Amino acid sequence: MSIQEEHIYTLTELNTDIRATLEDAMSLQYWVCAEISELHHNRNGHCYLELIDKDTKGRTTARQRAVIWSNTFNLLRPYFEQETGQAFVAGIKVLVLVTVTYHELYGLSLTIYDINPSYTIGEAARRRAEILAQLERDGIINDNKELPMPMLLQRIAVVSSGTAAGYGDFIKQLTSNSYGYIYYPALFQAVMQGERTEASVIDALNRINARIEQFDCVVIIRGGGSTAELSSFDTYPLACNVAQFPIPVIVGIGHDRDETILDHVAAIRVKTPTAAAEWLIEHNRLAECAAQAARQQIVDIVKNRLLLEHNRLLQLSRNVPYMAMRRTLSEAQKLQTITHDIVRHTQQHISVQTNKLALYSHIIPNRAITLLQTRQQQLDNVAHSIKLLSPDAVLARGYSLIVNNNKVVRTVNELPVDSHVELQLADGTVQAQIVNNNKTTE
Repeated sequence: MSIQEEHIYTLTELNTDIRATLEDAMSLQYWVCAEISELHHNRNGHCYLELIDKDTKGRTTARQRAVIWSNTFNLLRPYFEQETGQAFVAGIKVLVLVTVTYHELYGLSLTIYDINPSYTIGEAARRRAEILAQLERDGIINDNKELPMPMLLQRIAVVSSGTAAGYGDFIKQLTSNSYGYIYYPALFQAVMQGERTEASVIDALNRINARIEQFDCVVIIRGGGSTAELSSFDTYPLACNVAQFPIPVIVGIGHDRDETILDHVAAIRVKTPTAAAEWLIEHNRLAECAAQAARQQIVDIVKNRLLLEHNRLLQLSRNVPYMAMRRTLSEAQKLQTITHDIVRHTQQHISVQTNKLALYSHIIPNRAITLLQTRQQQLDNVAHSIKLLSPDAVLARGYSLIVNNNKVVRTVNELPVDSHVELQLADGTVQAQIVNNNKTTE
């Protein structure tokens, strides 16, 4: 098959035709809804994104590069974050106005010119509603709220950034309270804004849980700032950790207008770090008032009881002469009966013990003599056995010991020919020389 030269394209020519065709066919602007899967900026201020679409099972069904040029991005980003109350970051769904562009070198991409914040607000609200519904289905949304709050809260685990102004305000308010209450706050450092917030706060909660017996409650605080930064607290894993935490959690992350998922699952929700400190102080003040009221109630009860017993004593004192006489006669009769019983039982006990003593005085000497005789016979038998087994007795029966180099010889192998040995007999020792060492074989 021949190829005519006029039908041969360079790649650049082909891509140029593709570009011209797309620009003719898709010259309009399009509103596109998608999820931002990746987002980064370069030093010139341009924002490069990757947009994706997913099916109902979460599988990615489409993917496309997009760009927001710096002059447009500098306007869209603050507008979007102000309207939606959340950061323009990867992971959110957006509705953007785009044109389709094609470059011979870089291929197909979308250029973003506008963004509809209402769509993202709706998506964020839907996502929060889904998270809350999931927490409801899991049966954990009220777990932390239903924990018993300790009467006194002094040992406080604080999840915050240590350098944040909100943390400083919290500590100052807590420790300089006008009632002189003493608190023991322990800081567990965490990142409180940005993509690392969820993992960092969960890690802080895990570290607290490892020392859970040391704390009365947990306080999660974050100072004021853009509401766009609050979306980091609207995640299911973080909400799940707070909802199921074993001690009460107090949340004060510095916002007035909006709520986060954590506000729905924590035991106590306040607006700011300072408000969290004020709540702790007020809680202990109410506990002190309750203790004072209980103390006064006890004092009143004791006073009333003393007055009642005093009146009862006065009433009884009026009947003392008559009652004393009857009681004296009754007590005398009881005393006489008790005395008679004691004498009778004492005589019986003495008689029984006397008989036992007479019996033991006869048995004990006989048993002692028998036992001593038995033990003496056993000792004699042991001594006789020892005497029979002693080395002197063995030698007396005609045996001898062969000693070589101050060691008793046990085998023929220990006696080389011409070696000198010593024979120990019952009545003395003799010297000998080995002439032969034939070993007996079995």
